[in-house]
Amino acid sequence: MKTAVFWGCVIPNAQYAYELSVRKVLPRLGVELVDLEGVSCCGIPVMSVNMNAFLYLATRNLAIAEKTGLKDLLVPCSGCHLSFSEAMHYLSQDEKLREKINSLLNDEGLEYKGSIRIWFTIDMLYNVVKKETIQKSIKKTLKGLKLASHYGCHTIRPSSIGRVDDPEDPRKLDELIEWLGAKSETYPEKLDCCGALLLWSHHDTAFTFAGLKLKAIQNRDFDGLVVTCPACHMMFDERQKADASTIGSKLDLPVLYYTQLLGIAMGIEEEKLGLHLNRSPVDKLLEKIG
Repeated sequence: MKTAVFWGCVIPNAQYAYELSVRKVLPRLGVELVDLEGVSCCGIPVMSVNMNAFLYLATRNLAIAEKTGLKDLLVPCSGCHLSFSEAMHYLSQDEKLREKINSLLNDEGLEYKGSIRIWFTIDMLYNVVKKETIQKSIKKTLKGLKLASHYGCHTIRPSSIGRVDDPEDPRKLDELIEWLGAKSETYPEKLDCCGALLLWSHHDTAFTFAGLKLKAIQNRDFDGLVVTCPACHMMFDERQKADASTIGSKLDLPVLYYTQLLGIAMGIEEEKLGLHLNRSPVDKLLEKIG
């Protein structure tokens, strides 16, 4: 499979480990990544300020992807994936709006046709790569590990526009974890928000959201937390000390991207997966894997 890939703003500017692990893992599973040129912000930061600006930015990136002639677009950031999903939904419902946006894109020689299929990391691996291919790539079983999954809000909501998994009972990430030999158990706080979107206005509240979820997972003796969203990863991994300080508890939970976990099972070197960039105690998890 050959797919265009849209990295967004956060991944290439802050979440290098996610990009490193995606670039190492997917080609080994038969997915060739094609980087796009001339793309910009996905538009989601301005959605609540100016809908036309949001739609223009999102649709412009989709049009650039379509211009490559490829039929598929991988969007590893859940915020960007939601932005594109919403734009595609609005434009499919309103022909006049689509004509308006395309008239603006015409200045760059671009046109949105609605032909591209967008994928997030979870459904790309689950629905396209699939179980057999993933399990054939495994060199090191993760049997004996008990891992918690965190889907993130943008991955499963709002359900009205169609998201990556069931908004009330998502299972794809859990199954992806179990395909590697580990155990993924459900827990009451599974669908709780990480608090990232509150960080800039109510940072104590944001750290409380993240800290309480981490504490709940830690108290249930999970060996680690698996995520796929860069914003969620920042809250649980990079800011784990701030989370702990805010809720007044000791937190010592390994947090990593699913693509990093998959890369470990595939026998890829830790540094090539960006594990040295994780701020949470991933060494604890690596010691258990051996």
